[in-house]
Amino acid sequence: MRQLTALDAQFLHAESATTAAHVAGVAILDPAWAPAGAVTREALIELLRGRLHLAPALGLRLAGVPFGLDHPYWTEAAGLDVADHVYETTLPLPGNEAQLAEAVARIHERRLDRGRPLWEMHLIQGLTGGRVALYAKVHHCAVDGVSGAETLAALLDLTPEPRVVEPPASPAATAAPGPATMLAAAVTRSVAHPARALRSLGRMAADLDAIPLAGALPGARAVAAAARMIRGRTGELPELPSLSVPRTPFNGPISAERRFSYGSIPLAEVRRIAKTFGISVNDVVMTLCAAALRSWLRERDALPDQPLVAAVPVAVRAPGVQETVGNRLSVMIVPMPTDVSSPLDRLRITGRTMRTAKRRFAGSPATWLSELPSMLPAAVTALATSTVFRLASIVLPPINLIVSNVPGPQLPLYLCGARVLAYYPMSVLTDVSGGVNITCFSYDGSLNFGILACPDRVEDVWRLMGHLQEAMDELTELAGPRPARETEIEAVPA
Repeated sequence: MRQLTALDAQFLHAESATTAAHVAGVAILDPAWAPAGAVTREALIELLRGRLHLAPALGLRLAGVPFGLDHPYWTEAAGLDVADHVYETTLPLPGNEAQLAEAVARIHERRLDRGRPLWEMHLIQGLTGGRVALYAKVHHCAVDGVSGAETLAALLDLTPEPRVVEPPASPAATAAPGPATMLAAAVTRSVAHPARALRSLGRMAADLDAIPLAGALPGARAVAAAARMIRGRTGELPELPSLSVPRTPFNGPISAERRFSYGSIPLAEVRRIAKTFGISVNDVVMTLCAAALRSWLRERDALPDQPLVAAVPVAVRAPGVQETVGNRLSVMIVPMPTDVSSPLDRLRITGRTMRTAKRRFAGSPATWLSELPSMLPAAVTALATSTVFRLASIVLPPINLIVSNVPGPQLPLYLCGARVLAYYPMSVLTDVSGGVNITCFSYDGSLNFGILACPDRVEDVWRLMGHLQEAMDELTELAGPRPARETEIEAVPA
């Protein structure tokens, strides 16, 4: 039996009338490679039926504990028919990128039915150039960015000809315990909770200066240093910069509506910029995002005179261990130099800031993201999370936004015989994390950006994507001449 961790359950509890906590992505497909020159719902259903055992998260549903006294369990979805999770629609003419973005934003707004396995796929026909889009979403309690990519990879092939996948010799059943066993386990966990909470508090104390809001408290750095010494972490760690969060239009209560924009940057050009200035690809991504956010805020006379603060998720899965259900995440909280006008200075400051954050994380891996949800009993957390998130967004937001970069394969892949041209990720918006989320996924020579926003906070999400293009132009010019065949970011305004 597999029970949700406190972090997994947190993604369930974060859902509200204005928050849908699933991760998703939009794959753009070229059906010319497919055997029949088309991608159909029937072909997708057949593919899913043959490979469902390779994507465990898709075959499970939640089993709640009576009275909500403990975190739910995963159990096999008996009699699952994948056809019930696959939908098809056609865009109206002309079928451009703006229409696709609007269509997937509407789908992304809708929460998943917790009585079924927590996923859906939507095949979207009618895109210009004869292309097809596939929007897929899975609840964040079941996957994180890495395991979500692994789940999608189970459906993909290296050639237009689908590989032969053998069925499992003896399927491993995942069954939740009965109600009486659940209640007994919940009582046992409740009795032991104070001791567990104290242990979590002790572990969190070592990261106190890296936790949003807590890090600004008087004496936070001294307490964290003392806790690390007690726990045997005696190595010298770099001092973190101030993580004071400025007020921006991005922050505050969000609505249930979503807007989406997307575009691609040549990965080779990003690597060239990174090599020229002695920084990493992810540092370039963070610089691009800082520049785009700065430009958007300046247009609205809303640019703070201090850096924005971003949460950057970090996968913490053990090397060689494939866990395709659940979250194994930590996070780095970093300032973004949105207050710096010079593109070159922004690039250099971002490089220094990210190096400091990475050295700090390597020397003292932050565990507070998974420890914090463990501090309160499961029943209390379930009732209080969405309310606490709402209040925090009004009183004192802990961050301005989330920026995430997920590495992907650098070779062409195929789905139902159709070539995957690009994959644009979509993530979660909550009251506490801000009304805009920027996620990047590398694939087959491109960095694919997906920007998700609440229109109450960011009314023109395509403009933000346009500022990313401008930022890329700036860095390209700074890096000097490039091969003529390199292309710019592809972004289509609404």
